[in-house]
Amino acid sequence: MHSLPIFVRLQGRSVILIGNGEAATAKRRLLERAGAIVCDEDEEARIAIVAIENDQAAHDAIARLKARGILVNAVDRPDHCDFTLPAIIDRDPVLIAIGTGGASAGLAKSLRQRFESILPQSIGQLAINVAAARDRIKARWPDPADRRRAVDAAFDPSGTLDPFGANTGVDTWLQQPDTAHATGLHILTIRSDDADDLTLRQARLLGQADHIFHHPDIGPALLSRARADASRTLARTCPKGQVDGLTLFLDKA
Repeated sequence: MHSLPIFVRLQGRSVILIGNGEAATAKRRLLERAGAIVCDEDEEARIAIVAIENDQAAHDAIARLKARGILVNAVDRPDHCDFTLPAIIDRDPVLIAIGTGGASAGLAKSLRQRFESILPQSIGQLAINVAAARDRIKARWPDPADRRRAVDAAFDPSGTLDPFGANTGVDTWLQQPDTAHATGLHILTIRSDDADDLTLRQARLLGQADHIFHHPDIGPALLSRARADASRTLARTCPKGQVDGLTLFLDKA
Protein backbone atom coordinates (compact mmCIF):
# COMPACT_ATOMS: atom_id res chain seq x y z
CA MET A 1 0.00 0.00 0.00
CA HIS A 2 1.75 3.15 -1.22
CA SER A 3 -0.36 5.58 0.84
CA LEU A 4 -2.71 5.55 3.81
CA PRO A 5 -6.14 6.79 2.70
CA ILE A 6 -7.67 9.23 5.18
CA PHE A 7 -10.63 11.59 5.18
CA VAL A 8 -9.78 15.09 6.39
CA ARG A 9 -12.47 17.46 7.71
CA LEU A 10 -11.84 20.80 5.98
CA GLN A 11 -14.98 22.63 7.10
CA GLY A 12 -13.81 26.08 8.20
CA ARG A 13 -10.11 25.25 7.73
CA SER A 14 -7.73 27.20 5.51
CA VAL A 15 -6.17 25.54 2.48
CA ILE A 16 -3.61 27.31 0.27
CA LEU A 17 -4.31 27.19 -3.46
CA ILE A 18 -1.69 28.51 -5.88
CA GLY A 19 -2.28 28.74 -9.63
CA ASN A 20 -4.90 29.60 -12.19
CA GLY A 21 -6.57 28.01 -15.17
CA GLU A 22 -8.82 24.94 -15.37
CA ALA A 23 -6.86 22.81 -12.90
CA ALA A 24 -6.88 25.49 -10.21
CA THR A 25 -10.58 26.19 -10.80
CA ALA A 26 -11.43 22.51 -10.41
CA LYS A 27 -9.44 22.25 -7.17
CA ARG A 28 -11.07 25.41 -5.79
CA ARG A 29 -14.50 24.00 -6.54
CA LEU A 30 -13.62 20.76 -4.76
CA LEU A 31 -12.22 22.54 -1.71
CA GLU A 32 -15.22 24.84 -1.39
CA ARG A 33 -17.53 21.85 -1.72
CA ALA A 34 -15.74 20.36 1.31
CA GLY A 35 -16.22 23.60 3.25
CA ALA A 36 -12.58 24.72 3.15
CA ILE A 37 -11.47 28.35 3.23
CA VAL A 38 -9.31 28.82 0.13
CA CYS A 39 -6.45 31.21 0.82
CA ASP A 40 -3.23 32.59 -0.67
CA GLU A 41 0.31 31.39 -0.03
CA ASP A 42 1.13 34.09 2.53
CA GLU A 43 -1.62 32.91 4.89
CA GLU A 44 -1.43 30.16 7.54
CA ALA A 45 -2.55 26.67 6.57
CA ARG A 46 -1.60 23.03 7.08
CA ILE A 47 -2.09 21.83 3.51
CA ALA A 48 -1.71 23.37 0.06
CA ILE A 49 -2.44 22.64 -3.58
CA VAL A 50 -0.11 23.86 -6.31
CA ALA A 51 -1.78 24.06 -9.73
CA ILE A 52 0.88 25.92 -11.73
CA GLU A 53 1.68 24.85 -15.29
CA ASN A 54 5.20 26.29 -15.51
CA ASP A 55 7.63 23.72 -14.11
CA GLN A 56 10.10 26.12 -12.52
CA ALA A 57 7.42 28.26 -10.93
CA ALA A 58 5.67 25.15 -9.63
CA HIS A 59 8.88 23.69 -8.19
CA ASP A 60 9.72 26.99 -6.49
CA ALA A 61 6.26 27.18 -4.91
CA ILE A 62 6.44 23.57 -3.76
CA ALA A 63 9.83 24.17 -2.13
CA ARG A 64 8.60 27.29 -0.31
CA LEU A 65 5.56 25.50 1.06
CA LYS A 66 7.41 22.37 2.16
CA ALA A 67 10.01 24.53 3.91
CA ARG A 68 7.14 25.76 6.09
CA GLY A 69 6.13 22.19 6.94
CA ILE A 70 2.99 22.34 4.80
CA LEU A 71 1.70 19.18 3.13
CA VAL A 72 1.53 19.74 -0.62
CA ASN A 73 -0.47 18.36 -3.50
CA ALA A 74 1.19 19.28 -6.80
CA VAL A 75 -1.15 18.90 -9.77
CA ASP A 76 0.31 16.55 -12.44
CA ARG A 77 3.54 16.16 -10.44
CA PRO A 78 3.03 12.99 -8.36
CA ASP A 79 6.69 12.76 -7.32
CA HIS A 80 6.30 16.07 -5.47
CA CYS A 81 3.01 15.23 -3.74
CA ASP A 82 2.74 14.63 -0.01
CA PHE A 83 -0.88 13.67 -0.63
CA THR A 84 -3.07 13.05 -3.66
CA LEU A 85 -6.73 13.87 -4.28
CA PRO A 86 -8.82 10.83 -5.23
CA ALA A 87 -11.76 10.46 -7.53
CA ILE A 88 -14.79 10.72 -5.25
CA ILE A 89 -18.17 9.01 -5.15
CA ASP A 90 -20.40 11.10 -2.89
CA ARG A 91 -23.38 9.47 -1.20
CA ASP A 92 -23.28 11.80 1.78
CA PRO A 93 -22.35 10.79 4.45
CA VAL A 94 -20.86 7.83 2.59
CA LEU A 95 -17.74 8.78 0.63
CA ILE A 96 -15.83 6.37 -1.60
CA ALA A 97 -12.38 7.53 -2.69
CA ILE A 98 -10.48 5.98 -5.61
CA GLY A 99 -6.79 6.76 -5.86
CA THR A 100 -3.89 5.61 -8.00
CA GLY A 101 -1.09 7.44 -6.17
CA GLY A 102 -0.96 9.91 -9.02
CA ALA A 103 -0.31 7.19 -11.60
CA SER A 104 -3.44 7.90 -13.65
CA ALA A 105 -6.21 10.34 -12.84
CA GLY A 106 -7.98 9.05 -15.96
CA LEU A 107 -8.11 5.50 -14.59
CA ALA A 108 -9.44 6.74 -11.25
CA LYS A 109 -12.14 8.72 -13.06
CA SER A 110 -13.10 5.73 -15.20
CA LEU A 111 -13.46 3.53 -12.12
CA ARG A 112 -15.52 6.21 -10.37
CA GLN A 113 -17.92 6.45 -13.30
CA ARG A 114 -18.42 2.68 -13.35
CA PHE A 115 -18.96 2.43 -9.60
CA GLU A 116 -21.36 5.40 -9.73
CA SER A 117 -23.61 3.40 -12.03
CA ILE A 118 -23.96 0.46 -9.64
CA LEU A 119 -24.04 2.15 -6.21
CA PRO A 120 -27.58 2.91 -5.01
CA GLN A 121 -28.38 6.49 -4.09
CA SER A 122 -29.97 5.13 -0.91
CA ILE A 123 -26.62 4.18 0.65
CA GLY A 124 -26.27 7.61 2.24
CA GLN A 125 -29.68 7.42 3.91
CA LEU A 126 -28.90 3.90 5.11
CA ALA A 127 -25.77 5.22 6.85
CA ILE A 128 -27.80 8.03 8.46
CA ASN A 129 -30.41 5.56 9.71
CA VAL A 130 -27.78 3.26 11.22
CA ALA A 131 -26.08 6.20 12.93
CA ALA A 132 -29.40 7.34 14.41
CA ALA A 133 -29.92 3.84 15.83
CA ARG A 134 -26.43 3.58 17.36
CA ASP A 135 -27.67 3.60 20.98
CA ARG A 136 -30.32 0.98 20.21
CA ILE A 137 -27.74 -1.22 18.50
CA LYS A 138 -25.41 -1.00 21.50
CA ALA A 139 -28.27 -1.83 23.84
CA ARG A 140 -29.23 -4.86 21.73
CA TRP A 141 -25.63 -6.16 21.53
CA PRO A 142 -23.63 -4.77 24.48
CA ASP A 143 -20.60 -6.95 23.71
CA PRO A 144 -18.49 -5.31 20.94
CA ALA A 145 -17.67 -8.65 19.27
CA ASP A 146 -21.33 -9.70 19.21
CA ARG A 147 -22.29 -6.27 17.88
CA ARG A 148 -19.71 -6.41 15.08
CA ARG A 149 -20.90 -9.86 14.01
CA ALA A 150 -24.53 -8.76 14.02
CA VAL A 151 -23.74 -5.67 11.94
CA ASP A 152 -21.60 -7.71 9.52
CA ALA A 153 -24.43 -10.20 9.05
CA ALA A 154 -26.95 -7.42 8.46
CA PHE A 155 -24.83 -5.87 5.69
CA ASP A 156 -23.95 -9.22 4.09
CA PRO A 157 -25.49 -10.10 0.71
CA SER A 158 -29.16 -10.97 1.33
CA GLY A 159 -28.83 -9.53 4.87
CA THR A 160 -31.51 -7.26 6.31
CA LEU A 161 -29.45 -4.14 5.57
CA ASP A 162 -27.81 -5.34 2.34
CA PRO A 163 -27.11 -2.01 0.58
CA PHE A 164 -27.45 -3.70 -2.80
CA GLY A 165 -30.51 -5.73 -1.87
CA ALA A 166 -34.01 -5.24 -0.54
CA ASN A 167 -32.76 -3.46 2.63
CA THR A 168 -35.86 -3.78 4.77
CA GLY A 169 -34.67 -1.12 7.20
CA VAL A 170 -32.97 -0.63 10.56
CA ASP A 171 -36.20 -0.96 12.59
CA THR A 172 -36.98 -4.31 10.99
CA TRP A 173 -33.43 -5.51 11.60
CA LEU A 174 -33.50 -4.60 15.29
CA GLN A 175 -36.82 -6.39 15.76
CA GLN A 176 -35.58 -9.65 14.23
CA PRO A 177 -34.29 -12.51 16.41
CA ASP A 178 -30.55 -13.10 16.44
CA THR A 179 -29.20 -15.33 13.70
CA ALA A 180 -26.34 -17.76 14.12
CA HIS A 181 -22.96 -16.32 13.17
CA ALA A 182 -19.93 -18.25 12.01
CA THR A 183 -17.81 -19.23 15.01
CA GLY A 184 -15.28 -21.87 15.92
CA LEU A 185 -12.26 -23.00 13.93
CA HIS A 186 -12.35 -23.12 10.13
CA ILE A 187 -9.52 -24.52 8.01
CA LEU A 188 -9.06 -22.85 4.63
CA THR A 189 -6.80 -24.48 2.05
CA ILE A 190 -5.29 -21.74 -0.11
CA ARG A 191 -4.36 -22.88 -3.61
CA SER A 192 -3.11 -19.60 -5.09
CA ASP A 193 -1.15 -16.53 -3.97
CA ASP A 194 -3.56 -14.35 -5.92
CA ALA A 195 -6.18 -12.86 -3.59
CA ASP A 196 -8.62 -12.68 -6.51
CA ASP A 197 -8.65 -16.50 -6.59
CA LEU A 198 -10.28 -16.73 -3.16
CA THR A 199 -13.69 -18.33 -3.21
CA LEU A 200 -16.63 -16.24 -2.04
CA ARG A 201 -16.79 -18.27 1.17
CA GLN A 202 -13.07 -17.82 1.85
CA ALA A 203 -13.24 -14.08 1.23
CA ARG A 204 -16.29 -13.76 3.50
CA LEU A 205 -14.67 -15.71 6.34
CA LEU A 206 -11.45 -13.70 6.02
CA GLY A 207 -13.41 -10.49 6.34
CA GLN A 208 -15.19 -11.74 9.47
CA ALA A 209 -12.46 -13.65 11.36
CA ASP A 210 -11.37 -12.60 14.83
CA HIS A 211 -8.17 -14.67 14.83
CA ILE A 212 -6.06 -15.92 11.91
CA PHE A 213 -3.37 -18.60 12.09
CA HIS A 214 -1.50 -18.86 8.81
CA HIS A 215 1.19 -21.00 7.23
CA PRO A 216 4.48 -19.10 6.53
CA ASP A 217 3.87 -19.43 2.79
CA ILE A 218 0.64 -17.39 2.91
CA GLY A 219 1.49 -14.03 1.34
CA PRO A 220 0.59 -10.52 2.54
CA ALA A 221 -1.79 -9.95 -0.38
CA LEU A 222 -4.07 -12.65 1.00
CA LEU A 223 -3.75 -11.54 4.62
CA SER A 224 -4.64 -7.98 3.62
CA ARG A 225 -8.16 -9.21 2.89
CA ALA A 226 -8.68 -9.85 6.61
CA ARG A 227 -10.01 -7.32 9.10
CA ALA A 228 -7.35 -4.85 10.20
CA ASP A 229 -8.05 -5.63 13.87
CA ALA A 230 -7.97 -9.42 13.48
CA SER A 231 -5.06 -11.07 15.28
CA ARG A 232 -2.52 -12.85 13.06
CA THR A 233 -0.30 -15.71 14.20
CA LEU A 234 2.32 -17.57 12.17
CA ALA A 235 1.68 -21.31 12.49
CA ARG A 236 2.76 -24.37 10.53
CA THR A 237 0.06 -26.57 12.03
CA CYS A 238 -3.57 -26.08 12.93
CA PRO A 239 -4.08 -24.62 16.45
CA LYS A 240 -5.40 -26.96 19.13
CA GLY A 241 -7.75 -26.34 22.01
CA GLN A 242 -10.50 -23.83 22.60
CA VAL A 243 -10.80 -20.82 20.31
CA ASP A 244 -12.88 -17.70 20.79
CA GLY A 245 -15.10 -16.20 18.11
CA LEU A 246 -14.30 -17.03 14.50
CA THR A 247 -10.80 -18.46 14.04
CA LEU A 248 -9.23 -19.40 10.70
CA PHE A 249 -6.23 -21.56 9.89
CA LEU A 250 -4.90 -20.75 6.42
CA ASP A 251 -2.97 -23.69 5.00
CA LYS A 252 -1.16 -23.81 1.67
CA ALA A 253 -2.17 -26.49 -0.81
